[in-house]
Amino acid sequence: MRDGFIRSVLELAKNDRDVEIVTGDLGFGVLKPFWEACPDQFINAGIAEQNMTAMAAGMAMEGKKVFTYSIGNFPTMRCLEQIRNDCAYHGANVNIVCIGGGFVYGSLGMSHHATEDLAVMRALPDVAVFAPADKVEAAAVAKAVVDYPGTCYIRLGRGGEPIVRDEIKDFQIGKAIAVQEGTDVAIFTAGDIYGEAAKAVALLEEKGIRPTVYTFPTVKPLDEATVLSCADSHGLIVTCEEHNVAGGLGTAVAEILAEHRSRTKLLRLGIEGSYCTDVGDQKHLRRKYGLCGDQIAHRICEALEQ
Repeated sequence: MRDGFIRSVLELAKNDRDVEIVTGDLGFGVLKPFWEACPDQFINAGIAEQNMTAMAAGMAMEGKKVFTYSIGNFPTMRCLEQIRNDCAYHGANVNIVCIGGGFVYGSLGMSHHATEDLAVMRALPDVAVFAPADKVEAAAVAKAVVDYPGTCYIRLGRGGEPIVRDEIKDFQIGKAIAVQEGTDVAIFTAGDIYGEAAKAVALLEEKGIRPTVYTFPTVKPLDEATVLSCADSHGLIVTCEEHNVAGGLGTAVAEILAEHRSRTKLLRLGIEGSYCTDVGDQKHLRRKYGLCGDQIAHRICEALEQ
């Protein structure tokens, strides 16, 4: 996913000298093609995320279209004040790129987990939030945000995610993308957890359960029309995200359902209110928190039986 995203940014930069990448001393293997092709549009700010973000805001205010780049929660948690005061408050065209959302860097411990990032970024006024499911969605997000009039947060996987679809013909910020139509349950995903949700769908279909599935590459603004349409046609909506259940996709969906007084049941699958004290790879930590395909399918079956 990250490679596809950077390739798209590189193509944009070749045709627009205002497109810039600022890295926090990370990602050189991925970013090498960019700095070789566009050396004057690349800056290494060092391990100084606050300075990186403030610099990006200043560049954006002078007309640049800036992508900041780092891993885990470093481009968000470490520089939240600069994102809020320097970027969002001024409507600066700064696109904050997080590589390795969720447990991607699980083997490095909780300091490298990005499990509250969607909630934090959603809470900032005038910040759009994206969590593409695969490299196709990631490339579409890159092209959409470059001219977006304001600050964006883009959460990416590290790579190797299953492809949801070969192309997206009409990507729009704020619109969910249908994967399949069903009748029994609507499953919404944000980010690369889609791969586990797809495994769950296959298991559900073996039991005769036909799910509707949507990916939500845009978490904010959320596609309210799709949420309400699924609420009208399904008795159960399930949100699935590699993120704390508080504040992320599930909370965004819950807000819409509550505001419209929907009686549709909602099951939010994610990390339920705790910090991860285990050290292990992403697959291990997903299983610990019930986010593997078989576990997702089991929770959905339980909810359908209630």
